[in-house]
Amino acid sequence: MTDTSPTQMPAGPVIKGKLSRDDVLMRGGMIVIALYLIVTLVMPLYVMFSKSLSTYTFQLSQYEFQVSDEDGTFDGTILNAADLNAQVQAYEPSDLNAGSDGRLAVTPLFPEFSFRSPVRYQLRNTVADGRFLVGSTLTEGTEWVELDSNTFRRVQLRPVQARGIDNFVNYFSTPALSNSIKNSLMIAVFSTIVTVALAFGFAYALNRTCMRFKGAFRLIAMMPILVPSLLPGIALVYLFGNQGMLKELLFGASIYGPIGIVVGSVFFTFPHAFLIISTALAISDARLYEAATTLRASPWRTFWTVTIPGARYGLISAAFVVFNLVITDFGLPKVIGGQFNVLAVDIYKQVIGQQNFEMGAVVSVVLVVPAIFAFAIDRLVQSKQVASLSARSVPYQPSPNKNVDRAFFGYCTLIAVFIVGILAVCQFAALIKFWPYDLSLSLKNYQFNKMDGGGWTAYYNSIKLGLLTAVIGTAVVFFGAYLVEKSGGFKTGRAIFQMFAMLPMAIPGMVLGLAYIFFFNNPDNPLNGIYGTMAILVICTVTHFYTVSHLTAVTALKQMDGEFESVSASLKQPTMKLFTRVTVPVCMPSILDISIYLFVNAMTTVSAVVFLYSPTTALASIAVLNMDDAGDIAPAAAMGMMIFYTNAGARIIHMILSRGVLKRTQAWRAR
Repeated sequence: MTDTSPTQMPAGPVIKGKLSRDDVLMRGGMIVIALYLIVTLVMPLYVMFSKSLSTYTFQLSQYEFQVSDEDGTFDGTILNAADLNAQVQAYEPSDLNAGSDGRLAVTPLFPEFSFRSPVRYQLRNTVADGRFLVGSTLTEGTEWVELDSNTFRRVQLRPVQARGIDNFVNYFSTPALSNSIKNSLMIAVFSTIVTVALAFGFAYALNRTCMRFKGAFRLIAMMPILVPSLLPGIALVYLFGNQGMLKELLFGASIYGPIGIVVGSVFFTFPHAFLIISTALAISDARLYEAATTLRASPWRTFWTVTIPGARYGLISAAFVVFNLVITDFGLPKVIGGQFNVLAVDIYKQVIGQQNFEMGAVVSVVLVVPAIFAFAIDRLVQSKQVASLSARSVPYQPSPNKNVDRAFFGYCTLIAVFIVGILAVCQFAALIKFWPYDLSLSLKNYQFNKMDGGGWTAYYNSIKLGLLTAVIGTAVVFFGAYLVEKSGGFKTGRAIFQMFAMLPMAIPGMVLGLAYIFFFNNPDNPLNGIYGTMAILVICTVTHFYTVSHLTAVTALKQMDGEFESVSASLKQPTMKLFTRVTVPVCMPSILDISIYLFVNAMTTVSAVVFLYSPTTALASIAVLNMDDAGDIAPAAAMGMMIFYTNAGARIIHMILSRGVLKRTQAWRAR
């Protein structure tokens, strides 16, 4: 039988298409923005982690001395510093651990030392890399240096650098430091439970009842976003502090500590939890509730079998967002934490208080672990989320129920009173002359130029930072999102870019700010020139809030059909022309949302910039912190309220401008 099957032809080589000019341009742009994230995020974090592994100790065995008689004659006897310390026990082993700028006086090794003595001293390093200071002069090498007694008392030894985990061992073996981990986790967990529970009830009332004034309640719920996290701490001091208006309500307990931190955390994280849960509850299929009614399920059973399962992903996501915000917050526990140590404040104390940058880096690494863990679980949960609303779904419409509506109206009123009350107390504190002795009204607390913190210049610097962050950040973020979403091929490069874009959300602001010190303050870094300028504040703020802005832009770009690019390519139109004439106008609502998000966060951020500002770039949020430290609590409240009113005004201007811009760019939606 003849074989009639076709002859199998050998496979030819795979021919790759030639990259077009637009492909090269888009990939090049993606690489540029990826390099920006590497330089402003990855490299500083690497340097900080490396710093946490750097240990500095005083190696006494590396120094030798000779002591003359009163005639100034040396007999040739050489004394080793380690042997001297063993004899007189001037320094304990723990005293020999130091930071990178540590110094150790040598005179305690000589109990009979007197700076008026005619005795002379010689000292030298026994190793080539040994170092010691004579006053401010650094001496290296192994040559003998002869000094009189008066000069010898100014000699200080410098530590030797090594690498290892000794810093982490010291941290976890110091109860005062390691207890901060337990405190931070406890505060974060408790605040998360309370906040998510309260936010769920509030969101449920606005989405599942027919109560009145929903718009007003929604507006009030978003107010805490407009203020720095320090402000609720100041309000709680006026309410429940040692001279507070309502201190009797605590029944002898102190607001300075975990109670104050939890209450303040609930205030500033409430809108974040509310937004996420409200979105989850808004997407519901009425057919599930109709089925529950048909099966004669009680309202309580319907709640646990339909409502909670439908909103579970929102609840989990809200819980991890709140947990992350609380455990990484610095401002609130700094103001009202008292002696209750948490990780974020420990970083500040180590760096600003003790100048121990290595231990600050260690605490930063410890703080990053729970933050990344919470972020990773949140992303995992979101990846498993499935669509709960299909094309056949029927939107849920709540039915009026007077008793239920009144109950939830009362509940929402209590939440609203709590939020508005915190802000009202701060405004009241800002307007009185001297609490609690002179309650007459005055504007003297707004005379910021007469107080510590940077004056009105700090306020104007914050506005400048907000505007620069909004403009530059929006441009960088949206263009980067466009490149990663609309580029053809280059799958590996896009995946790497997406990973870099998601990383900032898991990095606490305190950690990022400290990493910038190590990286940009290095004289050998060619970018050292931007340290202490407004530029580094803008870069840090844009990087810190990059992820949420990126996700917003990607969500908007995913709604655009890929055929826009195909049609543009078939018509041989440049990609940038499509980007400016089609993509940007269509995505304008999201672009405006990103800009106001960056502006508001730039005005309120404390942790990300507390290590980076200079006398000429002081910010309003930092001025609140500094004035509170100086005891000027009322002026601190006044500056905090200025931030609130500025952000509220920016929101209003943003809304007005948006209407005009969207009327021009979104007219196609009404067709």
